[in-house]
Amino acid sequence: MALGVGLLIGAERERRKQERPTPSAAGIRTFTVATLAGAVGLLVGGVVLLSIVTAAVAAFAALGYWRDLGEDDPGLTTELALVLAVLVGALAIPQPMIAAGVGVVVAILLAARTPLHHFVGSVLTADEVRSGLLLAGATLVVLPLLPDQAVGPYQALNLRSIWLVVILLLAISAAGHVAIRTLGVRFGLPLAGLASGFVSSTATIGAMSARAAKTPGVLAGAVAGAVLSTVATIVQMAVLLAAISMPTLQAMAAPLACAGLAAVAYGAVFTLQALRQPPDEEHADPGQAFSLTTALVFAGTLAVILVVSAALSARFGGAGAAVGAAAAGLVDAHAAAISIASLAASGHMEPGAAVLPILAGLTSNTLTKMVFAFSGGQRAFAWRVVPGLVLVAAAAWLGALLQASFGL
Repeated sequence: MALGVGLLIGAERERRKQERPTPSAAGIRTFTVATLAGAVGLLVGGVVLLSIVTAAVAAFAALGYWRDLGEDDPGLTTELALVLAVLVGALAIPQPMIAAGVGVVVAILLAARTPLHHFVGSVLTADEVRSGLLLAGATLVVLPLLPDQAVGPYQALNLRSIWLVVILLLAISAAGHVAIRTLGVRFGLPLAGLASGFVSSTATIGAMSARAAKTPGVLAGAVAGAVLSTVATIVQMAVLLAAISMPTLQAMAAPLACAGLAAVAYGAVFTLQALRQPPDEEHADPGQAFSLTTALVFAGTLAVILVVSAALSARFGGAGAAVGAAAAGLVDAHAAAISIASLAASGHMEPGAAVLPILAGLTSNTLTKMVFAFSGGQRAFAWRVVPGLVLVAAAAWLGALLQASFGL
């Protein structure tokens, strides 16, 4: 394995050095010998000899770099890769598969020099780089520091969970930004909204609201993405009900079918509007990747909803499943559906009796989505999305009524 990794990385470096005016010394033979030296060093002398071999190779790499300092921008990539090759060769002794994976990744990174430099230097904007760093900091720095426990009034707040929502909102906004740049306004936002809806329809609506406020020219696409995210909500709810209680899914068949059809029809209207976007506006400036301020406002609003939901549950307790489901639905429609379906699956509730509580949760979740439709401050967006949300909820209740009246 050490031999193969050395040949792989060395072959790429060999081709690269032939492109330079004065080829460097580190090519296929040097890298292969380096990986074998790491493997043999670990086998013969353990960590001590491996350390000596690594230090020696690092010294030779430093001398080679010093020799090439007269060239324009000699770079340190080959020298660092040579030191890493020694360590990867040593890693092949206890963990050959991991060593192989690391070797392949290193070879890919080295071979992708030109497209990577072009992407970072010419394709990405300064704002996109800054946004990427901000998202990485929110995920890798802030998130691990937050406690994963209930705090606050009614023990309703979990700071880690709330921050995860912030990260989710930023990621969805970034995905919409990438979709616009890649596919244009006509296709990017509707597809991004539909896909993101399987993660969180509420967060998707908040993200689309912020994008419409930042870039009014993408209004139709943002509305289509927001409404189509509710299609994902209905599909996901049907899958969850099928997994937990098939009789409950059968009882909810008509409401879910009507709600899904309404969401598809309403979303299709604005998708067609987005598709009619003039060609000169299709690839218009997509604006910022995301807005941290909007995400923080979203998180604050969610925290208030969590406290209200906990207060309602504490006030009514188990007196009514509909009240409890409506309280849970303020945060997540799927949570309400799962809890009620679980009661039906355990025999504590008839499947037919589960329809009302699940619809109550879906309706209260619709109210939450309405709030976040206004969160971006773009009234034109909100007044187009809210009727669609109302239509979807009304269609679900109509389906329940038809099912009860005609036994559908």
